[in-house]
Amino acid sequence: MHVFVTGASGYIGGAVATRLLLAGHTVTGLTRDAAKAADLARLGIQPVVGTLDNAAVLTEHARRADAVVNAADSDHREAAETLIAALAGSGRPLIHTSGSSIVSVGTGGDVSEAIFHEDVLNPDSGWEPDHPVRKARVAIDRLVLAAAEQGVRTAVLCPSLIYGQARGLAGDSVLIAALVRQARSSGVVQHVGAGRNIWSTVHLDDVADLYLLALEKSPAGTFYFVENGEESFGAMTGSIARSLGLPGPRPWDPDSPGNVWNPEFAIHALGSNSRIRAAQARDLLGWRPQHHSITDWISTNPDGMARR
Repeated sequence: MHVFVTGASGYIGGAVATRLLLAGHTVTGLTRDAAKAADLARLGIQPVVGTLDNAAVLTEHARRADAVVNAADSDHREAAETLIAALAGSGRPLIHTSGSSIVSVGTGGDVSEAIFHEDVLNPDSGWEPDHPVRKARVAIDRLVLAAAEQGVRTAVLCPSLIYGQARGLAGDSVLIAALVRQARSSGVVQHVGAGRNIWSTVHLDDVADLYLLALEKSPAGTFYFVENGEESFGAMTGSIARSLGLPGPRPWDPDSPGNVWNPEFAIHALGSNSRIRAAQARDLLGWRPQHHSITDWISTNPDGMARR
């Protein structure tokens, strides 16, 4: 199979692209950074330099491919619309990447008991996110799912907090990297509030395995949460403190000299809960993730948590 992957030089897209190569597929990878094209080629990925704003490039390479993975930007509606239009009537797969922040609740580092399942994305469920950014992302997810009615074998994969070493070019887990940058900048490991808030977690290699399964056999119009366990930010920052040999964890001080977090990012991402269950991936696709503990990974990868 020839697969066109957007975001091929990124953290998720790079892992998916290299997993596809390992499985014997041909990969064309979109990158917006011309300097990374040669690096992609050395990995065996056919590079295309362009952005999601370039509809002609997206259309050309989507139509040339047997399948498309959109791993570049969960919030770029125009790109999703372009890829759907390019594949309409073909019956070919389009796998779109979302993120479980769409169901995030709370902002102060306190735990929430709310756990979400795939049925929340059903427009008839009555559920809607409570933040404008999340609303816009959910609207894109539903747009992609509805494109099954246009003859595209669409699926939306919605990973939780991803951890693990980059498998393509260099890349970081967004939330873990943010925690580590704050720790290195201030000299103290910090979390928002009491750090009791919980996110579901999943290893990057398990994520890449699921993309391969979805390309091979996902039914059209299917939404998948992606997780394998969950952990509190207090436990994660405790592991970071031990791994880096720094004091903490302590409650975040936005006025500290070493603060690097934007307050909106801190409260709506690092202070929130995002607890999901990946029933569809296991039941429909037979996904069997192999990695189970983010705190174990942090403890054994002090140099791999974030680029310096």
